[in-house]
Amino acid sequence: MAGAANKPPMLMVREALDFLLAAARPVPDMETVPTLEANGRVLAQAQVSGMNVPSADNTQMDGYAVRAEDCASGAATLTVSQRIPAGHVGQPLLPGTAARIFTGAMIPEGADAVVMQEQCELAGNVVTVNHAPKSGEWIRRAGEDITHGSVILAEGTRLRSPELGLAASVGLAQLPVRRRLRVAVFFTGDELTMPGEPLAPGAIYNSNRFTLRALLQNLGCELTDFGIVPDSLDATRAVLRKAAAGNDLIITSGGVSVGEEDHVKPAVEAEGKLTMWQIAMKPGKPLAFGEVLNENNAAFFMGLPGNPVSSFVTFLIFVRPFILKLQGVHDAAALAPKAYQLRADFDWPKADRRNEFLRARLNDQGGLELFANQGSGVLTSTVWADGLIDNPPGQAIRRGDVVRFIPFSEVMP
Repeated sequence: MAGAANKPPMLMVREALDFLLAAARPVPDMETVPTLEANGRVLAQAQVSGMNVPSADNTQMDGYAVRAEDCASGAATLTVSQRIPAGHVGQPLLPGTAARIFTGAMIPEGADAVVMQEQCELAGNVVTVNHAPKSGEWIRRAGEDITHGSVILAEGTRLRSPELGLAASVGLAQLPVRRRLRVAVFFTGDELTMPGEPLAPGAIYNSNRFTLRALLQNLGCELTDFGIVPDSLDATRAVLRKAAAGNDLIITSGGVSVGEEDHVKPAVEAEGKLTMWQIAMKPGKPLAFGEVLNENNAAFFMGLPGNPVSSFVTFLIFVRPFILKLQGVHDAAALAPKAYQLRADFDWPKADRRNEFLRARLNDQGGLELFANQGSGVLTSTVWADGLIDNPPGQAIRRGDVVRFIPFSEVMP
């Protein structure tokens, strides 16, 4: 009983996450890569536009470039003096004339409006404009999207398809990015077997290896996989030493509880230090964090639970934002997943003292349905669900209550 009395209290989820993010040190190294190959990388320096976008006034519509004063009657007849496709520069527009113009083409000097082709009638080289345009109508002004000298992408931005398109729109062929995060993984448990191998009595297939590898690859990490490690303290320590050499982060699955065959925690304490252990969450209580030392520096360590749903959930809630911070993302909004307040279409009468993350999905009525079995080993729940209900400690849920829902789309790239 004395040991239980001296046991430190479990950290709340928010406390644990704040602790992890405060400890994260972004990798200092940067490299320059082609913009075409920068998907998923994190910008090491802010990017400034060297041009206006659009670079010149251009038309939003296929139609006719005109002088608005020439069309004030609402039924003006004008000579078509030129044709201006996109990518071509027209001649100055003379009074009493119109220019046939196509979407994206530069507005010729002298024109101050565009009339869409549906409001015009063409006969030979004469167009009747059945509309009285205002000056500036259907014209995109130079620099209305981006102005020369403006910051278009902040340092620490994780580059996705919109950001890459934006960089390309101002002619950036290369981008300075943080180097890829180097992550080592291994999995403990004599019961683990790889798919394709015979399954002995009492053995299970190592699903966590596939789940965690995919999550890490989708975050753009450079991965070293040490596979399955036997349940022994010496074997675990040996792999930790190998993993600490040349990697920024070590992630394990299993062996972080307090059983006689759980060797990861004592192995990390022997090869480095643990600074956090056990979170008041369900699933995923035994989450360990610390460092493993090597000759030159230290690699961060995160030990995830062995139960597959626990491993999956703790990765999404803790490991993902920690990795993003190591990669150089520092904006709080980018690190925190967006959550939505949605209606619960179920009852959850038994409140737990821990922060629960319940697998749920949207129904056709805009409410949330709960997966029937919320066990930490029920991996089918992660495929069935659309996301997680973040249910506070001590909170029962009644049908019709509003709950906090984190879609998987917010936490899985």
